Amino acid sequence: MLILKRKKNESILIGDDIRITIIECSSGIVRVAVDAPKEVSIIREELQETADMNHDALVTDPSALQSAAAALLPYLRESC
Repeated sequence: MLILKRKKNESILIGDDIRITIIECSSGIVRVAVDAPKEVSIIREELQETADMNHDALVTDPSALQSAAAALLPYLRESC
């Protein structure tokens, strides 16, 4: 991990086509501008973690699905 100090309006270059610029620093909050090609995905880490958890919740063990279906089957038969 590379750790850098930057002041307002200073930038960091990543490769030839990504620029990160410090826009504002105040009250413990840093505003950052990211200039990158459209094909580069940029997402806040906490949103990616949430997306990963949602994906993991969708991908279940087939036996867990069978158990859930078996548990629901009596209720489905009653409602028909």
